[in-house]
Amino acid sequence: MTDVKVNLRMIVLDILMEVDNGGLFHIVTGNALKKFQYLDKQDRSFIYRLAMGTVEKRIELDYVINQFSSTVTAKQKPVIRNILRMGVYQILYMDKVPESAACNEAVKLAEKKGFRNLKGFVNGVLRNIARNVDSIQYPDKNTNIVKYLSITYSMPEWIVDMWLKDYGIQTTENMLSSFTRNNHTFIRCNTSKITPDDLLEKLKEQGVEASFASEVLDSQSELSIPSYALVIDDYDYLEALELFNDGFFWVQDISSMLASQGDVIKRKDYCLDVCAAPGGKSLNAALIAAEGMVESRDLTREKVALIEDNIHRLDITNIKTKVWDATVLDDSAFEKYDVLIADLPCSGLGIIGRKPDIRYNTSQEAVSSLSMLQRQILSTIASYVKPGGVMIYSTCTVSKAENEDNVAWFTENFPFSLMGDTLQIKPGDLGNDGFFIARMKKQ
Repeated sequence: MTDVKVNLRMIVLDILMEVDNGGLFHIVTGNALKKFQYLDKQDRSFIYRLAMGTVEKRIELDYVINQFSSTVTAKQKPVIRNILRMGVYQILYMDKVPESAACNEAVKLAEKKGFRNLKGFVNGVLRNIARNVDSIQYPDKNTNIVKYLSITYSMPEWIVDMWLKDYGIQTTENMLSSFTRNNHTFIRCNTSKITPDDLLEKLKEQGVEASFASEVLDSQSELSIPSYALVIDDYDYLEALELFNDGFFWVQDISSMLASQGDVIKRKDYCLDVCAAPGGKSLNAALIAAEGMVESRDLTREKVALIEDNIHRLDITNIKTKVWDATVLDDSAFEKYDVLIADLPCSGLGIIGRKPDIRYNTSQEAVSSLSMLQRQILSTIASYVKPGGVMIYSTCTVSKAENEDNVAWFTENFPFSLMGDTLQIKPGDLGNDGFFIARMKKQ
């Protein structure tokens, strides 16, 4: 561990408090790790795992705490609640952390945060749980499958119930379990600068464990894995990799790459990506349409700036940006584009593995509202596609209301027809993310 007087658990507690107050987990954690990037890799890994695990397992942790606490978590002070959650996560899931350390450090955190009077409460609850781990009572799978899956995988009951109705028990449990696996990092080779083979060798030369995505995934899927997709593991952090900073690759999940693959986009196509930030699909399309052009749009200047940062780092020239609200009709875009990429705002249920707080920040009402927003955008942008052109509709969610139902509605009301079947990639099927893709041709 780093020989610096930094309280790693205090950093985690600060992350949890910020997330509780509305911060997005991936942004809050990313900022914290960037601030403390001088720490050893082992220390930063501890921070990330404890923060990620505590958010990821929040429902189960509260369920366990409530069995041993005289005050239920909902009535505890937020700082104490998060200290207990951290402590229980270490006891249940971090074998290398002694139970005594988990308890003692939690007590110290309570004191440092000004809750000296609650030290005994924190100590008592955690030591009681540590002594009785084997006697924790979980819901019975046979009598209450929704409750069982909700607690076991820390997923709100409404999501579990929706997936059970749509996909059945086995598929639902496979999706839920996939969110807690140690997933790979998938990258897209910038083929305007380097070949995938050369990138693979250079990554290995820099000490990164790397392989072609097809070698990892061909046995798991019948889908065609792009040759420009690679997998990297055992690296410190992206900004420490010279190849990343010099624009030889960007991070993009396989499912996202498939949404803008070359079997639809041609070399000279003029493409539009209407909700593009941070720009992965636009960049992918620009490399495929090497003699064409991609227009990459999003709602705010801040979002478009993220796209531009990637464009400049990767030095891809056949792409331009524009700030535009996709719900507002752009008369100048009428029948202008060969390919339109509509990766629309969604509930994000397919990427809970990377953004664990999504499960707590959405609702059934939000899914319904987003489905209507998607229809509003689709209605607006349908006229932008040339006759004979293609619209690629995609989301990073697993929700029939936002996916299959919207495609059926769109093809019934607009002159588009499906090019083959829709594709629902479920979490754990392929790479890390759940994703939905529908390709529709304008008649």
